[in-house]
Order: sequence, then C-alpha cells, then structure tokens
Amino acid sequence: MDLQALVLALIQGLTEFLPVSSSAHLLLPKEVLGWSDQGLAFDVAVHVGTLAAVMFYFRKELQQIICGLFAKGEEKNSSLHLIYCLIVATIPAGLAGLLLESTIEAHLRSAAVIATTTLVGAGLLWLADRSQTSAKRNIATMSLWVALVIGVAQATALVPGTSRSGITITMALFLGLGRIEAARFSFLMSIPIIALSGGWQALELLQEESVAWVRMFGAMLVAGISAFLCIGWFLQLIERTGMLPFVIYRLILGIALIIMLLGSV
Repeated sequence: MDLQALVLALIQGLTEFLPVSSSAHLLLPKEVLGWSDQGLAFDVAVHVGTLAAVMFYFRKELQQIICGLFAKGEEKNSSLHLIYCLIVATIPAGLAGLLLESTIEAHLRSAAVIATTTLVGAGLLWLADRSQTSAKRNIATMSLWVALVIGVAQATALVPGTSRSGITITMALFLGLGRIEAARFSFLMSIPIIALSGGWQALELLQEESVAWVRMFGAMLVAGISAFLCIGWFLQLIERTGMLPFVIYRLILGIALIIMLLGSV
C-alpha cells in the first residue's frame, strides 16, 4: 500500500463521522501535493471500512433493534419506530443522489464551494449548539417528521464541504435533540446511506477488468480502524465540550482553503 493511499484512507476514516467535511480534507493534499484521484476501488474500500466501523461500534444497538423486531409490546414498537425513522431519513439523500449527484459533481466540486460550505457549516453548527436547552428530545421519542427534516438536511451533504455528519447533527440540534442523541442518530443514519453509496460503487467496480486487492484491503483496514476510534473519541469529547472545538476547526479550515485559493490566483 503506497503512502498516498495510506494518508487518504486515514483522512477518510478520521473525518467521515466528524462534523468537519471529509471532502474538504481530501481536497487539501490533492491541491497542495498534486495527488491524483485514487480510483473507484479505493472509494469502495474506504466506504466498506467506515461502514464496518460504525456497525461494529453500534453493534449492541443494532442487535437490540433486530431482536426487538421479534419481541412483543413496547420493545417491538421501539425497534420499529427507530427503523421507520432511519428509512424516512434515508429517502431524501437517496433520491437526491440518484437525481443530482452527476450535476453536483460536474459543477460544485471546487475549492471555492468547499471553502464556502465549510465556513457556513461552522456558523450553523455554532448556532445549533447554542440552541441547546435542558428539555431535549431523544431518538426514542422523535417523530417521523423530525427524522424526515434531518434526512432532507442529509441530502444537502451531496454539496462538497457540507459534511454529512455536520449537517445532520446541526439539524438534529436545532430540532431539540441533545448532543449525544444527535450524534447517535447521525451515525445510525450513516449506515444505510454508506451501504447504498458503497453498494452502487461496488456494482461499477465489478465492470473493471483488474482490481488491486491488497491495496484495496489496506485502505479498508486503515479507514475502518481510524473511523472506529474516531467515533468513540468524538462522543466523549462533545459530552464534555459541546461542538465548539469543531466550529473553531471548521473556521480555520475554511480560512485555509480561501488563502490557498487566493494564492493560486
């Protein structure tokens, strides 16, 4: 596994679930170091790695949801409610991906767009975090309408720099979920959307004549381990400090991108 693939897989794993935009971080080494795109096999590998990481981290909750479907009474209703919420939250992003992804890739994948969405996202995350009150919703009591609105927010993450994790956590905070609950729902939402995205890319990968399996496995492993460690660290951090460290980080990153753009003019 070459150094370029190792670094990019590590970046993908560390930033996939943080509210800081993985696309912004992947753009920087490409622009500064002139690195080329890693190809479809690499994209599939890091998607599989991050999917495995979030599923393993929340394995007890996923097991509880599945077992609840075969239970009776309140336990079954709770599992069904969460599944319905996840389905409703996934539909907008799925439709947007099918209808708009090619257009967004052609017209919005630029450093200027990423810098703008990174800075705007920082402001929204700060406002959402400040809106926290003592009375908070949790996933068990959230309505399908709340899940749908968070799902619509997730669809906007197709615009590079928005950050899927960032915008879904931001919207969940605005709608009254606590920080940990907002993050948990965002992570659980990522499972079907990463699975759909990775599955679609895997179908395309089957059409390729040759695949560097060793390189692909290495990227999957690096992305998966780093993502798993990052999820636990993130949940512990926001419980102590809230979202302010990520607001500040996004501001610094956005300004750095603007400076990079101005330097290339």
